[in-house]
Amino acid sequence: MSPGTGHVAHQLRLLIYYHLDCNLLQNALFFAGRLHAYEPRATEAAYLLALCHLRLGQLKAAYDSSKVPGTRGTHLGCSYVFAQACLGLERYGEGVTALEKSRGLWSSRNNWNKHTESRRQHLPDAAAVQCLQGKLLHAYGDTNRAIECYAEALKLNSLMWDAFIGLCDLGVNVRLPNIFKVTPEMTIAYESGLSEQSPARTLESSPQTEGFTNKMAYHAQSISGNDPFSIATNRVNGEHRPNPSKPALYEKLNGSTSSITPMNGALGIGFDTLDTPTNMSGGIVAKSQWGGAPKAVSNLYEVVSVEPPLAPAKKTRNLAESADMNSVADAPPRMKTSYLRTKAKALGDPEEMESVSSSITSLISSTIAERKRTVSGHIAQNAPSNSTSLQNINKYDPTAPQRRSVRLINQFRPQSSKLSSSTGSLGAKEGRDIKKAKPVGTRRAQLSTVGRVVSGNRKHSDLMDIDDIKEARQNVPNPPVPLIHKSAVVERSKESESLQWLLDLLTKLGSGYFALSHYRCEEALRIFNGIPSSQKETPWVLAQMGRALYEQTSYAEAEKYFVRIKAMSPARLEDMEVYSTILWHLKSEVDLAFLAHEILDVDRLSPQAWCAVGNSFSLQRDHDQALKCFKRATQLDPKFAYAFTLQGHEHVANEEYDKAMTAYRSGIAAENRHYNAWYGLGRVFEKQGKYNVAEQHYRTAATINPTNAVLICCIGVVLEKMKNPRAALVQYTKSCELAPKSALSRFKKARVLMSLQQPTQALVELDVLKDIAPDEANVHFLLGRVYKVLRQKGNAIKHFTTALNLDPKASHYIKEVMEQMEDEDDEDSRMAH
Repeated sequence: MSPGTGHVAHQLRLLIYYHLDCNLLQNALFFAGRLHAYEPRATEAAYLLALCHLRLGQLKAAYDSSKVPGTRGTHLGCSYVFAQACLGLERYGEGVTALEKSRGLWSSRNNWNKHTESRRQHLPDAAAVQCLQGKLLHAYGDTNRAIECYAEALKLNSLMWDAFIGLCDLGVNVRLPNIFKVTPEMTIAYESGLSEQSPARTLESSPQTEGFTNKMAYHAQSISGNDPFSIATNRVNGEHRPNPSKPALYEKLNGSTSSITPMNGALGIGFDTLDTPTNMSGGIVAKSQWGGAPKAVSNLYEVVSVEPPLAPAKKTRNLAESADMNSVADAPPRMKTSYLRTKAKALGDPEEMESVSSSITSLISSTIAERKRTVSGHIAQNAPSNSTSLQNINKYDPTAPQRRSVRLINQFRPQSSKLSSSTGSLGAKEGRDIKKAKPVGTRRAQLSTVGRVVSGNRKHSDLMDIDDIKEARQNVPNPPVPLIHKSAVVERSKESESLQWLLDLLTKLGSGYFALSHYRCEEALRIFNGIPSSQKETPWVLAQMGRALYEQTSYAEAEKYFVRIKAMSPARLEDMEVYSTILWHLKSEVDLAFLAHEILDVDRLSPQAWCAVGNSFSLQRDHDQALKCFKRATQLDPKFAYAFTLQGHEHVANEEYDKAMTAYRSGIAAENRHYNAWYGLGRVFEKQGKYNVAEQHYRTAATINPTNAVLICCIGVVLEKMKNPRAALVQYTKSCELAPKSALSRFKKARVLMSLQQPTQALVELDVLKDIAPDEANVHFLLGRVYKVLRQKGNAIKHFTTALNLDPKASHYIKEVMEQMEDEDDEDSRMAH
């Protein structure tokens, strides 16, 4: 007999997901091919085949496999894989269109908090799709729509870190407290998944009155309901919907999605049907109330649950009431505490028996509302069991209607004293003596059964005095909260605290990254330094701190952070192009060459490796070899903007300005906010004498990075060349404020002050500058000129001599200025005579 089509497809899907989870991608691809051949028209088969190609990096194969169902929007998985392939193949418009056509399949999905170690959602939700759509639109150039998609993704799931990074890279001003918080959408998803995540919640919401057959059926349904491989589910657009059945109906009625896992793969749990006295070996004897041999069970949670027969009905119920009662599982009669007490006396050790009976009674009291029977023997209607049961369990409602059994007893209340005094077998005094000798836990269990024993099954040993009944009903304490409910509350509280801790951490990390993306380096460093040390001492955080110091031109300090990163993660490639540039600025030829070899050994097909090699050649002034390396980096990653910028720098060094402009413009096309490329274009135009155009490009770069002192200084240089010294002085002053230790900015500011006939202010700047750069010949030469104007001949000769010693090549020019100073002195002396 040939197997069923559904069963074969089920086995193949199971194998595919198994190999995908085990990262055996070739095996998964092989079985995906078998499934697609077996079901060539099934969209699920096309999705799995495309997914395997995508995981293997075969973008074109994934594109072709998912194109038909993906572009039609008939399967969410196919559209998502197709869009991811389009992102890698730079077919951004097709990817956006495919996701838009499938919007009806993902717009209402939210899978947050629904992934566990034993369960996952293999299709994306709205937040993931919005994030992918934002990436496609960002690459496509539609910045406004990309921002909207990123913002919508964060609204649905504030933990979507990739969307936040996208907003920061686009230069969007965001308010961090409004992002990293629990959104209403996350709250809804969290509440919907509470009963499906942990065994504690499963036991909390599961009814203990289910019969043995219903428990097994519901257990099977709960397993298959979350299994993507199950053939007992209806597949609609890749979604798994459970088939309508009695367990599913019970779930709808009771608001529970729990499952009962049987012990040893077969049996359920039921404490309500058993008397459980301890045996001599320390185990528990399981004995049903309607007869049968006792069973010794080694664990309290391995007790077999068997349903007893119902008591005979004395009254015909109408159709509505019968249907209402049939919706609730039958419950067995209450266990007799007198039987437990008798067994305890027989076995001895009353303290041990009291502890056992108390523990069992506490378990029974948690289901007291589900065990009620009427006088006729029928099961009373259960109260709604939903999420509010935990809040209402400690409440006692005195206005609730009395049970029929209680009303029957109340009819004979005036004769209670006579009955108790005239009873021969159970006198009042004797009965109260027995009552006083009962343990506290047993008394509470017995009082809780008043008026709840099935009619016709009462025993004389279970009758109580009417006065005792009245006293018991008035003094009955609130039922204790079951331990399972307390543990669920504690667990939920811990989960809430852990989520808040995670959101606080993301707020700090996000604040630091946001400040760095807007080049507020001091603020970013302060935020990152405030992160806990366990999170701070990680490669990602250290890399951000190193980049912040690099942007501040603190190359020596930045190098220390990258050295720690290499020691911590030798195979890390991210941000290594920045590290190589830092070593280039520090003129560390040996360290830079060693870094280039290390990165090549890790991955010779990474753009970071070829950038490091190119920087090494550039430091050795081998610009042609450096250009080859940078071109190779751009071939490996056409979106790697920094490689285009380095390529442009080498063309400028070779005075190939046209090629340099092409490289810089390619970098801007790859990343519009790459200020280094804007700076390079301004530098080219400045060398070509186009100062107005150069100023525009410098100002564009300064708009992106307003805290870079070099960019502000370049604007001042261009303005100075345009014969606008006062505007240049404003820029130089701003540059000195941003970088007080910048020698170049202070030198140019002092020179402009000299040109504006302000030697005293120039002297102030130069006094600071000579401490920053004591071995710079130009500084001492300018100091000599200032002292010459101030008529301080001794100080002028001193600094001219120092400049002559530091730069002997400029001796002719320095001696000429010194001779001019002597000629001026001679003329002054002649004028005096």
